[in-house]
Amino acid sequence: MVNIVLAGGGTAGHTSPLIATAEAIRERVPDADMLVIGTAKGIETRVIPAAGLPLELIPPVPLPRKPTPKLFKLPFQVVKAVGEAKRILVEADADVLVGFGGYVALPAYLAARQLKIPVVIHEQNSVPGLANKVGAKFAAEVCTAFPDTDLPGAEFIGLPLRPGITRLDRAAEHDRARRVFELNPTMPVLLVSGGSQGARSINKAVLDAFPKLLSAGIQVLHVLGQKNFTNDSVEVTDAETGAVYRPVAYVDAMEDAYAAADLMLGRSGAGTVVETAVVGLPSVLVPLPHGNGEQARNAESLVHAGGARLLADSACSGAWLTAEIPRMITDKAALEEMSRAGRQLMPNDAAAVLAERILTHAGRGGRAR
Repeated sequence: MVNIVLAGGGTAGHTSPLIATAEAIRERVPDADMLVIGTAKGIETRVIPAAGLPLELIPPVPLPRKPTPKLFKLPFQVVKAVGEAKRILVEADADVLVGFGGYVALPAYLAARQLKIPVVIHEQNSVPGLANKVGAKFAAEVCTAFPDTDLPGAEFIGLPLRPGITRLDRAAEHDRARRVFELNPTMPVLLVSGGSQGARSINKAVLDAFPKLLSAGIQVLHVLGQKNFTNDSVEVTDAETGAVYRPVAYVDAMEDAYAAADLMLGRSGAGTVVETAVVGLPSVLVPLPHGNGEQARNAESLVHAGGARLLADSACSGAWLTAEIPRMITDKAALEEMSRAGRQLMPNDAAAVLAERILTHAGRGGRAR
C-alpha cells in the first residue's frame, strides 16, 4: 500500500492538475491510498469530493504580498495550520506530500518537512507562487508547467491535464464537435472564452465585433461565463452568410469547444495556454492587466514559439477583432504553423510523468498496469 497526500486548492488552476495527477496515479497503482488537504475558502470543497477523493480541511494561510497589519497575525495562523496539516499527515501515514500551491500549500510543506516526509511540488504558472517558492527550497522534486519558471532545481514537464484534452484529435472530432454546438461544419469558428468567470473586456469586444465577423462568414462560439450569461445572450444568424453567433454560459467539456474551433481568443491563465498548445489550437491571448503579471508571463513561451499571438487588454476592442480576426482565421497555412508550434512546445504527458515521480518518492514503482 502506498499513502499519498496531495495539497492544493483555491481555484481550478490548482485543483484541476491535482485531480489529473491523482487519476494518473490511480491508473498505475489502483490501490493507492490518496487524500487531499484543502481549505474551506476554495472550490476544492466541491470538486475534490466530486472527483472521488477524500478531503481534509485546514485553516487557510493567505500570504500578503505587501506589509499590512495582517502580517502580525500570520505566525499564529501558520502555527495552527501546520499543526492541523501534521495531524492529517500522521493519521494518513503519508509516504509523500504533493503540493500544487494555494493557501493550503505552505502549512502542508512545513508540516511534511518537520515529519521528514518527502515533498513533490508542481508549479502551474510561469511566475511561481510564494508557497511554492518556499517549499522548493527543501522539496525532493520540483516540476513546472512552463519552461521559464524560476524555481530552485525545477524541471519543466508541462501541466497535468485530463485525458479528454491530451488525447484529443481535433481533426477527427471536428465535425462531431460542430454538431454539439450546432455550428456550420464548413465555416471558420472563433472560440472566445475568458475562463470560468468570463472576462469583461473580451466579452465587450466580441459583442461589438460579432455582427461584422458574421457578415465575413466567421462563426463565433462565445463562452461568456455563468455570471455574464443573461436573457440578452441570444443566438444570432447572419441572413446572408448563415454564420452563427452562439453564446453559451459554460462548457463542461472544453475539448469539444477546442475541436470545433479554428482560432481561440481568451485569457492566458495556465490552463488555457497549455491546453490550447497541447491540442494545437492557435490562439490570441489577452493577459489580465492586473495581479502579479503571471498571465503575461504564462503567454510568453507560447507566443515566442509562434503558437499564439499576444494582445494587450487595453488593445482588445471590437475594431481590433474586426480588422485582425478575419485575416488570421482564413490563413490556413499560418494556423497550421501555429498549431504545430504549440504541440511541439508543450508536452501532453505531464500527469503521467508527475505520477511516476511521486510514486518513486513514495517508494513504489510507477508502471501503469
